[in-house]
Amino acid sequence: MAYSELIKNFNRIRTYLRSFYVYGFRHRDEFTQKSARSYDNERRRVESWLGEYMSFGQDEEGRRVFLSVDSRAIPENPLYRAFRTKSFTDRDITLHFHILDILKVTGGLSITSLMDELADRLSVFETGELPDESTVRKKLREYASLGIVSMEKRGRKTFYVLSEDHVDLQSWETAISFFSESAPLGVIGSFVQDHMLERFQKFRFKHHYILNALDSETLYELFIAIGERKLITFTTGKQHVTALPLKVYIGTQTGRQHLLAWTPANDLFSFYRVDLIDNIKVGDALVRTGEAERRIDQTDQLEKTDLEKSDLGELDFDKNNLDKTNLEKRLNEFCSHVWGVTGNNHTRLTHIEMTVFAGPEEGHIVERLHREKRCGTVEQLDDTHWRFSADVYEAFEMLPWLRTFTGRITDLQYTDKQLTARFWKDFKDQAKMYSLESL
Repeated sequence: MAYSELIKNFNRIRTYLRSFYVYGFRHRDEFTQKSARSYDNERRRVESWLGEYMSFGQDEEGRRVFLSVDSRAIPENPLYRAFRTKSFTDRDITLHFHILDILKVTGGLSITSLMDELADRLSVFETGELPDESTVRKKLREYASLGIVSMEKRGRKTFYVLSEDHVDLQSWETAISFFSESAPLGVIGSFVQDHMLERFQKFRFKHHYILNALDSETLYELFIAIGERKLITFTTGKQHVTALPLKVYIGTQTGRQHLLAWTPANDLFSFYRVDLIDNIKVGDALVRTGEAERRIDQTDQLEKTDLEKSDLGELDFDKNNLDKTNLEKRLNEFCSHVWGVTGNNHTRLTHIEMTVFAGPEEGHIVERLHREKRCGTVEQLDDTHWRFSADVYEAFEMLPWLRTFTGRITDLQYTDKQLTARFWKDFKDQAKMYSLESL
């Protein structure tokens, strides 16, 4: 197949972009997913989009190729360029410009009149083959769903009218610029900026998580499914999952995105890393009107093979936990015991109590406890001692935060004695490293 800088499926380039940016230590021979020729083609594509950010390293095993980006020096996420390289057919691009131009000139036409106009225009070209009516109608419906055209009923006929644009984009330049670089699906803001007379490029970010751009298509499907309460299937590693997506968590320290989903087969609330989600497909809405919905659309949206591959077992939609109110209540209860993005509702809750010393002039310590307590509570014991307590599904992930109060902890209790022992063992090991009896 001839090399092309355009791509048909973004998922194909997603893995390569992530490997270049994150796994910059990998060599050509280590890209085993595809052939050497495929690797060379993908590398050339990346170089054509991001050439100024490409860097190279040499070691005894060979040459390494990677992306090198200083987030303080870039006004826009360079990875958004990959979304502007989607391939298209000659017919698609021809229909796009002719249809929009005809509707702009005429003010709106029925499908019959539009086909006549297309025939007149294309007849002047030797290769101007007229597409069939169903193709044009499908294209118009696509534009209607995107808001590019509107459908108006005039008598028995449906007229297609080019939508009017009354939005003053320039007045939104600051908000759009900030959104495009800081929010999920920021690539949408980047495309909106393409229509502005001048791009607002005054923001710089110390912590700029540009890699999340590669998960935009996955996030879009997740947000659709969350908003419409639809089941999804996806793969993560070797696991095939059928689940109801509920929330997306974004880490403030790492920028990593996690999906919180509920799997009906085993009634499990659990987390999945968004960057490891592949082959996502959205199915029918999960509803309950008298009786639970028993059907997943396997014909148009969820292929039967995807459900057969699932290792979560058969779905039982007769369970009471499919009730919307009950599910939301149980979700809120689960989230009230989640510290980070690990653990699930099948694990036992662990109770923790930490007593911290804060002197009369150290109100900032108390403020920090209240600010960072998350699902925990803070109570004052006396003038200088404060107790933090929480019940969480996964207490191990709290250890790094607890260690930040080193020197102030006067008492620490876990219902899981192994965690208490682990905490104090870490202290002893640290003291031993510095030849101290205690920290």
